[in-house]
Amino acid sequence: MTATTVYLGDLRCESTHILSGSKIYTDAPPDNQGKGASFSPTDLVATATATCMLTIMGIKARDHNWNINGTRAEVVKIMSDQPRRISGLSITVHMPEAFIADDKCRTLLENAARNCPVILSLSSDMHKDIRFIWS
Repeated sequence: MTATTVYLGDLRCESTHILSGSKIYTDAPPDNQGKGASFSPTDLVATATATCMLTIMGIKARDHNWNINGTRAEVVKIMSDQPRRISGLSITVHMPEAFIADDKCRTLLENAARNCPVILSLSSDMHKDIRFIWS
């Protein structure tokens, strides 16, 4: 088992990660009858995509002895109606200024990010705009 989730009422859930005991909470967003007091489930999908990209880049970087600490991603989630779903993600990855990369390194890291397990699990119908900002 990966996690357990309990509905707490008022459109709020508590999920517990089995291995670590860590907890996260979700709330429905204001545009879907919620308070927006925490991540929504679709926010978690968008965030999971960015964290997966950075994690896979980190593995590739570690394999090559590159330090990409401080790399950050900005995520914009685009929702559509009929049916209500995530129709697109816009992700901008900002590489640290101190990290100097040649073309081969850039290609390896960008390909790693674009092929992370979460991205590969998302619908091919979902628009994914992924950009990298290199110093």
